[in-house]
Amino acid sequence: MTTQIFLASTLYGTATLAAALDSGCFDAADRRVLLVSNNAATPETTPAVDAMPGFEQLRGRFDDVVSWNEAVFPFHPSDWSPRPGDVPLWERHLRLAWGLGDDDVALAVESIQVHPALGVAQIFTDAPLTVYADGLMSYGPTRTKLAPLVGTRVERLLHLDLVPGLTPLLLSEFGVAREVVPAAAFTKVLAEMAGTGAGLPDVDGPAVLLGQYLSALGVLTAEEEERLHVRMLTGVAALGHTRVVFKPHPTAPARFTRTLEEAAGGLGVELTVVDRPVLAEVLFQRMRPALVVGCFSTALLTASELYGLPVARAGTETLLDRLTPYENSNRVPATIVDALLPDLADAAAVAEGLAGHGRGRPRRAGAGRRVRDAAQGAARAASGGRGVPARPPGRGHPAVLQEAPADRAGPAGRPPGPARLPAPQRDGPPGGPPRPRRAPLDRGVNGGAGAAEGRLRPLPAGPADRSRSGALDGASRSVLAPQVVQFLDVRPGGLPRESAHAVREILDSARVTENSFPLRMEFACPRPARHRSTPGA
Repeated sequence: MTTQIFLASTLYGTATLAAALDSGCFDAADRRVLLVSNNAATPETTPAVDAMPGFEQLRGRFDDVVSWNEAVFPFHPSDWSPRPGDVPLWERHLRLAWGLGDDDVALAVESIQVHPALGVAQIFTDAPLTVYADGLMSYGPTRTKLAPLVGTRVERLLHLDLVPGLTPLLLSEFGVAREVVPAAAFTKVLAEMAGTGAGLPDVDGPAVLLGQYLSALGVLTAEEEERLHVRMLTGVAALGHTRVVFKPHPTAPARFTRTLEEAAGGLGVELTVVDRPVLAEVLFQRMRPALVVGCFSTALLTASELYGLPVARAGTETLLDRLTPYENSNRVPATIVDALLPDLADAAAVAEGLAGHGRGRPRRAGAGRRVRDAAQGAARAASGGRGVPARPPGRGHPAVLQEAPADRAGPAGRPPGPARLPAPQRDGPPGGPPRPRRAPLDRGVNGGAGAAEGRLRPLPAGPADRSRSGALDGASRSVLAPQVVQFLDVRPGGLPRESAHAVREILDSARVTENSFPLRMEFACPRPARHRSTPGA
């Protein structure tokens, strides 16, 4: 017998699975089990997926529903992982608890690079994996290095085509096939859930504000997020909207609502707060908003692409400046929204979007090309440069990304897109095998000729470069820190000692670790020991 286990932590993800099942994306199975995980910071005070309005309309696709939180209690599902030696015991326990017996198991999970999906995949060691994407992060690369024992089992990536023409980079290092879940099947599933919003406000044609609880990500403080909500409210009021609906994040504190209510009173705006954990898409169907505003929520793209609603963004500039490290996986969704949607503060751009939707054009002209260029550049930068350059022939070589070419530079005030790696410089003793030569730092990035040309221009390698490679001035550090330092199979002995120390300084300043790269990274010498003074010395 075959049992398919579907792991879901959000109602949006469960709806995506339901649409995939309805459209025949999964083979027939003797049994289908929905494994529900509540990943909220305090699961005891937050309803799980199977307790949210609208779940009953999705329940019929599955034979059984089990809870991952109960399976790993008292541990938190986002923090717990099985110890390697306990994996056989856990598989035996779960097979007994869920009545799996000796069935062949196939898994469908989300966010395979983190727990709980990673832990479930590690327990069922021989189960084939299908990864489904429930948001814009699938367009970015895998955020962490995934173990080959897990990554090589992934057969495909299911995703909604929220940005037509943009190919997801998630799990591309394993050559995983991409498969699109039909939009018609997804909207049909959402239509089934439209009638489940009992107790929702009856407002026709309002401006809808989407909250995301960004302070929980550590990107903004709670006060800054409150000001962002007030900025959204002020922006829609300036555009003439007098009826506004605010949908806060289900786990956001109540103080966000109170602050917004006070601001609405001063602006003369009728504010309605949705206090029920329903999908934003349910509001889109029931209210047909005149405008949808958010930061970088996936619901902005579903509103635009699936429902043809006018949308606008707010706060993406601040977010892109605040995301740390630069390879933060939220950078790709934020970049997509920033490149694709009009800024709420730009009344002309918002009006153009409104007119475009009125003509049946849900996106601005040329937006597809712009978002592809911007998102792919940010995605490769966020990945630590994975997939940007092709490995040159012969042995690997170290290189430092210094400045992007002029035709790939990012917007003013933001780090440029990925630059191309210089060709390896090879020489060696007469009659001996060639050896890689390092690409020394180009001082032109601090305002010299290299900066003026806007090109990646490594200096000629020579004996003098070795003596200066161990020191980085403050200007060089400030330029290199937000960039991505790349290494292609740096083997022991490939770097001189002082260069290896300089490399580590760059990695530390850029907050990049060896685990951020999919390729092997080794250094010619260990990290310099830190001398500590002892009492009485």
